[in-house]
Amino acid sequence: MNGAYSALAGWFEYLNADCDYEKWSQYLYERACRLGVSGGRALDIGCGSGAFTRAFAARGFAVTGYDHSPAMLAKAEQLGAGGRIQYVLSDARKLRVLGEKADLALCVNDCLNYIPPQDVSAFFKRVHGCLRRGGVFLFDVSSAYKLREVIANNTFCEDREEVAWMWFNALRGDRVEMDVTLFVRGKDGRFSRSDEQHVQYIHERAALCAAAEEAGFAVRAVEGAFGDAEDKLRENYLCVRA
Repeated sequence: MNGAYSALAGWFEYLNADCDYEKWSQYLYERACRLGVSGGRALDIGCGSGAFTRAFAARGFAVTGYDHSPAMLAKAEQLGAGGRIQYVLSDARKLRVLGEKADLALCVNDCLNYIPPQDVSAFFKRVHGCLRRGGVFLFDVSSAYKLREVIANNTFCEDREEVAWMWFNALRGDRVEMDVTLFVRGKDGRFSRSDEQHVQYIHERAALCAAAEEAGFAVRAVEGAFGDAEDKLRENYLCVRA
């Protein structure tokens, strides 16, 4: 069994294309602008293969993408680096700014769900230390409802021409343990199998708001996906560094 985002790294954006990265990045950019940041230096924490890193670089930001997965960062470099993008191999909980403090920090698409609840407060303090006063911090989580009622104890699968995957999920107290199996078609038509394990932690809204405020952020709003007030699956937190 491999660690999270090893074999999956090469297929992550392909398998998640229906999440509409362009609409998602536009939503994040509009919220950053609304909070007073439309350019400058940005941190993409848990950047994965760099979808949001590339999107914000295209909007004029100088972006540093951080991720703990070498395979994800290798894919990110392949999809686009150089110029206004820099990638750094780092655990989010050991985040440190390179050079001047940033104007914007992103931690989106479930990155925070991989951080245990007891480490969230320290993580937020690290982000606070990487931002200038008035800087914007946008983060999200898959909601407690989504992990407990939609994902937990369910199995998902998809069969495509080049790749097939299965995703088995078990609720274990404050976390969901996930076993992912990936079958990838080779040039000879045969499939190779890879297995990896993920753990996502359940975070309650009140606890996240309290930890953010304790770290020195003002929580300006909490919204559903793309700002949808009716959405119960994703929670977007819009914060400003005091």
